[in-house]
Amino acid sequence: MALRALCLLAALTLACAQHQPLMEYIERRILSIEDRISAWHDNTNRYAVELREFKQQIVALMETLEKERQGLRNELDNTNTRVERMERELDFLETQNHAPPCVEVDDKLVEQQVRKVKEKNKVKYERLTDCRDMISSIKSMKILKRLGGATGVWAKDPVAQSGEIYVFNNSSGDTLHHFKTVRDFTASAGTSRAKKIKLPFPWGGAGHTIYDGHVYYVKEGQDFQVIKYDLKNETVVDSVVFPAEEQVPVYGLSPETFIDLAVDEEGLWAIYATKENEKNICLAKMDPKTLAIEEMWDTPCPRENAEAAFVICGTVYVVYNTKLPSRSRVQCVFDVSDMVTNDDAPLVYFPRRYSSHASLKYNPRERQIYAWDDGYQILYKLVLKKKLEV
Repeated sequence: MALRALCLLAALTLACAQHQPLMEYIERRILSIEDRISAWHDNTNRYAVELREFKQQIVALMETLEKERQGLRNELDNTNTRVERMERELDFLETQNHAPPCVEVDDKLVEQQVRKVKEKNKVKYERLTDCRDMISSIKSMKILKRLGGATGVWAKDPVAQSGEIYVFNNSSGDTLHHFKTVRDFTASAGTSRAKKIKLPFPWGGAGHTIYDGHVYYVKEGQDFQVIKYDLKNETVVDSVVFPAEEQVPVYGLSPETFIDLAVDEEGLWAIYATKENEKNICLAKMDPKTLAIEEMWDTPCPRENAEAAFVICGTVYVVYNTKLPSRSRVQCVFDVSDMVTNDDAPLVYFPRRYSSHASLKYNPRERQIYAWDDGYQILYKLVLKKKLEV
């Protein structure tokens, strides 16, 4: 019995030894199959992730295309509205304006007509608002921080109740920085706490402003196109080529700025200069809704040595660089209602600390000026008085 057991064990051992290569081969094939299954799982997961990312990209592109399509539709609607309005105005003018008679006009009659037009314009702008304020002095100055280059604009929306700050850094660019509060603006390192708003066209100069939820800025280029951009809908609402030929820089010390858009109690203004009246600064009242020019004036204020300007109650104040160290001064004023003359205006000095002002933006609600001086953002608090007190 023991002998049979030994013989059986020997036979089994011999059989195992004979089938060992087969077992090893089967084990290798199983390991290979497991590796291929694992690789298939990895590739499947990678393809799934790539497919999700591709889907997200497609969705983002579709949203962007939808926004652009809506913006184009709005622009087309605005263009149709303006064309229809222009056609109605042309039809009206054709019915009202007849051919002038071929008679000689007396010079005195011409002078009387010109005087009547001036009086009519004066009454018109007196009726626009009850505002009769003018600048008396600078009450205080506060340097908030230094952000950006020598040229730029920072401002608040005087119509909005929030404390949001908007920054145009440098004399050209297409990214507007938006801070929710003054605290975020002052506490952030550079623009770290700002929301970046990509504008559809790059700006040129430092003549931009914020008014009633819209950005009004001058497009970079030689056509001097004024853009109205809706901050809420992120679309261009309107645009117009400024109707002045052969423009020159409006300020002698700010060669990048050809049109300086300003806001006061009466709305939107444009400060500019032309080659025809090269030595002096011009002023225009603009309709903030349509960007139409309502009236234009030639001021007696020279461009030479001028830094910047601002408007209060229909009076433009031009600031000049003086020979005194670290000082700028209002040396010329022009009031569209003729209530304030250059001789009546008080001497107002800005305690400038660095170079020259690249921009001065008046906020009628706060009665403060947001100034940009060699990269420093400065607040000037104003003291105002009534024009009749002059």
